[in-house]
Amino acid sequence: MRLSSDNTGPASPEVMEAMMLANEGHIAPYGEDDWTAQATDAVRKVFEAPEAAVHLVATGTAANSLALGVLAQPWQSIFCAPLAHIYIDECHAPEFFTGGARLVLTGQDDKVTPDALDEAILALPQGDVHASQKGPLALTQVTERGQLYTLNELQALCDTARAHGLPVHLDGARFANAIAALNCSPAQMSHELGIDAVSFGASKNGCLGVEAVVFFNPDHAWELELRRKRAGHLFSKHRYVAAQMLAYCTGDLWLKTAKTANAKAARLIDGLRNVPGCHFTSEPQANMLFLTLPRATHQRLHAAGAAYGLFEGPLDKGDPEEPLLCRLVCDWSISDQDIDRFVEIAGQA
Repeated sequence: MRLSSDNTGPASPEVMEAMMLANEGHIAPYGEDDWTAQATDAVRKVFEAPEAAVHLVATGTAANSLALGVLAQPWQSIFCAPLAHIYIDECHAPEFFTGGARLVLTGQDDKVTPDALDEAILALPQGDVHASQKGPLALTQVTERGQLYTLNELQALCDTARAHGLPVHLDGARFANAIAALNCSPAQMSHELGIDAVSFGASKNGCLGVEAVVFFNPDHAWELELRRKRAGHLFSKHRYVAAQMLAYCTGDLWLKTAKTANAKAARLIDGLRNVPGCHFTSEPQANMLFLTLPRATHQRLHAAGAAYGLFEGPLDKGDPEEPLLCRLVCDWSISDQDIDRFVEIAGQA
């Protein structure tokens, strides 16, 4: 019953098979290989963006930080939600890779609104050499609280940013889960709205460790390539990251695994709705759930070997009925049996 993170699950068989094929023979290094060329084309086809610049890295932190390094100058502000992943989970990597750009918390909790963005931008005294200058908008989709920006919400935010002449970056660590939930295409959730760059996540959704930085304006390609090399993310045996991404994009594997993860989460959600004392902090929308359960329920689950994120405590002492916040995440590989067992234990009197 492992529901702590979609980072903990295995890689898909298709990805592992591609890795084995890439392991045959001697192949040119540093991305000068057919695997990389095919993976690049595959990502472009997923996004319906034949001219896009695509660069592969190993981690989401690198993808986000390198993309923002291209979009933001050191003296600029990057507007993001207070619970954006780039703010709470990346140890100042965006500031480091941008050379000092400042993250400006905009809106509340995990989402930015157009009004909050407009207010934050206008609060900066433009043209004042002593002040931070306006820079890109950075969004997280799926958000850090498991919520989704609708296409209309994304469009409104892109329109607001564009009205101020600002680019937009989308942190898509769970990009595929959002696509599956919104039932739209990657193009509809990115460049068709005016988004400039996407971190196309794969590691959480069936790969070992690969993310694609996608810039829809190819003019950014050379700078991104230089920044990737300087950051140590141009791998000598680049075919191994490329093979993962190629398998991920082939036959819409990225979408199949995301739909599976979302369906597993829906099964879990349906079961938990009948558990006494279960309260969702917001309506779950993808494969990540935030909810409270009584301390006694958490104690039963942990005693049975369940693994998940518990944000409040202590677990071992206190009122048995006190609600404690937790996070449950389903990946593509979790079994229905584990989900049903989790619900059964949670629902015991």
